[in-house]
Amino acid sequence: MRHTSPVRHKRPGVLVRILQHVPRWAYWLGGALVLAAYVWFFYYFFVSPYGFRWRALYGDVSNPDGYEIHGIDISHYQGEIDWEVLRNQGMIDNCPVRFVMIKATEGTDRVDPKFKENFEQSLEYGFTRGAYHFYSVHSKAEDQARFFIRNVKLQNGDLPPVLDVEHKPKGQTDEAFRRSVLQWLTIVEEHYQVKPIIYTYYKFKMQYLADKVFDQYPYWIAHYYVDSVEYRGAWKFWQHTDVGRLPGIKGYVDFNIYNGSYYDLRQLTIGSRETIGVEAYQEE
Repeated sequence: MRHTSPVRHKRPGVLVRILQHVPRWAYWLGGALVLAAYVWFFYYFFVSPYGFRWRALYGDVSNPDGYEIHGIDISHYQGEIDWEVLRNQGMIDNCPVRFVMIKATEGTDRVDPKFKENFEQSLEYGFTRGAYHFYSVHSKAEDQARFFIRNVKLQNGDLPPVLDVEHKPKGQTDEAFRRSVLQWLTIVEEHYQVKPIIYTYYKFKMQYLADKVFDQYPYWIAHYYVDSVEYRGAWKFWQHTDVGRLPGIKGYVDFNIYNGSYYDLRQLTIGSRETIGVEAYQEE
């Protein structure tokens, strides 16, 4: 006679039964994948350039030390700017915003919708202003240069024209690309009688525009979320973040540094030096 009730063992669930048949090496592989994911997450959000951006969004990355002349670059992406508020309250590291770079044209048929307004307002409110052209891979350099000239009337006191070049046409050789960029620079220089500024990313310059012929032009380097510029050559401007915030501008705006004094910045402007045919660029 059975004096106790028989013990009934509950059958394991489907997941448990599957795990019971998983080989030991699979557990090691899973653990390794989890560890790799953790290491990637830590690097991506705390060490990599994106990590610097992530921290910058929350104010953990300060502006580079040792520079007093600060500026911004803008386009229609900044929307309506309250220029009075920007002039009176716009401070970066307790220093006033001194210069404003403004997108003017792109390719051979695009004028930035806010260019005219931004260009006029920046001058009216006392900023040193500049205008830049975004280089397109879909049209000839000569046509792009002529388009910029038709739409941008620089004056004495303005910064030299800027070529923003960030991409190379896929079907163009490196040498042909360099000739095209140089053609744009030459045409624009002949018109305005001042050497244009080249804007590009640090790695892009090192790969495509490292020839000595480009060293004669002022260099505006884009290199984000680093404490110092890695480029060892001469440079005039440094765009060091794209997540700046300022009174008078909704959303983010790029912050830039000028590598010198305010006097040096003004000396860079058109008409501040003994240039030949200064008035010629105002006539079309």
